Amino acid sequence: MSALALVLFFVSCGKNGIQEHQLVGEALGTTYSIKYFSNEKLDVKPALDSLFEVVNHSMSTYRENSDISKLNQGDTTVMVDKHFTEVLRLSKIVNKNSNGYFDPTVGNLVNAYGFGSGKQLKEFDSLVIDSLLQYVGLDKIVIVPNGKVVKESPKTYIEFNAIAKGYTVDLIAEFFNAKGINNYLIELGGELLAKGENLSKETTWTVGIDDPNQEEGHRDLATSIFLRNKAMATSGNYRKFRIDPVTGIKYVHTINPKTGHPEKSNILSVSILAENCALADAYATACMAMGLEKSKEMLAKLPSLDAYIIYSEGKDKKSVFATSGFQSVVVK
Repeated sequence: MSALALVLFFVSCGKNGIQEHQLVGEALGTTYSIKYFSNEKLDVKPALDSLFEVVNHSMSTYRENSDISKLNQGDTTVMVDKHFTEVLRLSKIVNKNSNGYFDPTVGNLVNAYGFGSGKQLKEFDSLVIDSLLQYVGLDKIVIVPNGKVVKESPKTYIEFNAIAKGYTVDLIAEFFNAKGINNYLIELGGELLAKGENLSKETTWTVGIDDPNQEEGHRDLATSIFLRNKAMATSGNYRKFRIDPVTGIKYVHTINPKTGHPEKSNILSVSILAENCALADAYATACMAMGLEKSKEMLAKLPSLDAYIIYSEGKDKKSVFATSGFQSVVVK
């Protein structure tokens, strides 16, 4: 996650004095696009700048002086803010419901394999993995009443990258709600939250889901859905897969926090609908690590979630699993 770098702001007139506003820019190491409708002029940019700065200071592992980086360096004096506390709380809920497949303390392993902000190990075997695995587990972290984080071991490495973007989307939505804005669409790094309608088209917000098999430089959609008063997050290892030479099935690798090894999964992409974007973001990541069957079992127990899962069945053959709730919002 990095600081805000660029903002473009557009305004167009609509009916009854209500104007359509659009902002596009960069934040948290990715891009964002926000569209909202209002009959009054709001100075949104300073609020967004402040919000992104707060999230970065609290949870960016790419900042050496952030609270999370200090904690990962073994600093026991850090008093975390309400945002860190809430993201940890939500993470523990998803961790429990996913049977441990979502775990932000897998950071040391993420770094070891070269997927994180830390140092990649050039060589490691099962003994090294086991030595890192002993520090994994959300049950090894608690926040005491004074705001300090207590870890069983100072070597436990926390990384909220799989939930922080979604949480930031929720914070932006809270800002608009507080300003009385009731029609908006927020997108940050592919994570989405919509409220009300797209008044310029007088219809429900429509968003697309990328086809994981799209070619470089192309933007192909697997499907489009109507998104109203819901959040959607998509996780996928686009173009990062291995093809089994015998079956032709495409497999992607996501680190399994239970074993410490990359998990072989034929899931190419997961899109989750949830009440807020932080949960959608985290559950989408969990499904990538769980695989198709375990994901189906989890979703059956969580009626508040809906999912659209694209998976590989063979060479150049992909299939889709979608919950009934997700099917009901697909644009026909």
